[in-house]
Amino acid sequence: MSINILPTLTPKFCSIDMIRDEVRQLVETGSISRRQPIYSLCRYIPAREWVHVEHELERYSYLLRDRVGDLIGSEKWDND
Repeated sequence: MSINILPTLTPKFCSIDMIRDEVRQLVETGSISRRQPIYSLCRYIPAREWVHVEHELERYSYLLRDRVGDLIGSEKWDND
């Protein structure tokens, strides 16, 4: 089993928008479900960077037990 690691999240540049973009990509590729808790993202983020991601999430009042869907918000469909 291979695990994709998010390469663009670095401690210097770990913003909430970058986290959301990376998580959105994981959801779109089916690597993670919108219903999973946010803490399940730690499988895709290197441990040395997880602490920075966690701090950024806390800064925006996200709890690790919140759902991934809460983090990335609703999806827009062009054909609706």
